[in-house]
Amino acid sequence: MVTPGSLAELIEDDDVMDAESIEDTDRDCPECGGDVLSVGYMPSITEFVTGYKCQDCDWSETERDE
Repeated sequence: MVTPGSLAELIEDDDVMDAESIEDTDRDCPECGGDVLSVGYMPSITEFVTGYKCQDCDWSETERDE
């Protein structure tokens, strides 16, 4: 079972401090057409990131708040 923290760590490829709940998106993966999930997380105390990860392949991307 994937938890919000483990999904965020897959996207970030590193440990994260905190993660919000996983949400379904209405997006298809640009690489394989699979379903994409999103999760908001904090990789550090001063940064919040929304990450997206395909359920069927290794594709992921992030939106970083600047």
